[in-house]
Amino acid sequence: MEYSVVQVIQAMLAPGLMISACGLLILGMNNKYSIVVNRIRLLNDEKRKLIHMEKKDELDINREENITIQIEKLNDRVKMVRNAVFAYSVAVGFFILASICIGVNLFTQSEFIESISLLAFLTGIVMVLFGVYYAAIETMKGYKIVSIEIDELV
Repeated sequence: MEYSVVQVIQAMLAPGLMISACGLLILGMNNKYSIVVNRIRLLNDEKRKLIHMEKKDELDINREENITIQIEKLNDRVKMVRNAVFAYSVAVGFFILASICIGVNLFTQSEFIESISLLAFLTGIVMVLFGVYYAAIETMKGYKIVSIEIDELV
């Protein structure tokens, strides 16, 4: 069976839409990663200043403890962001593989390559699911960290 160039391109672009979607997800998670890392740096700087203070009152001691707790939780949060970005990146790789296999299969009509393209696409979808899971966990952790900051002020 012969396919036109347009049909080949259309078949190969189906995973391409998922590649684009993952790219947007990666962009958003990289932005979160930058924000969390910056927050860790700011808290570490504040903690260093508190550690080197000669006279500390109870408020300073409480703030130092609060900062330590926040840094620990932000470290967990940055790991979730890393995991989400990794999952989305692996998904992109599988979607690229699926796209290539679809293109090759249009010319070879191989059941093996057809199976690989389907398996690659489904694996990519599963990796997106993992990425969404890690992103959701990271969001929940972010809320808990904000509540620690708010509780300190109340």
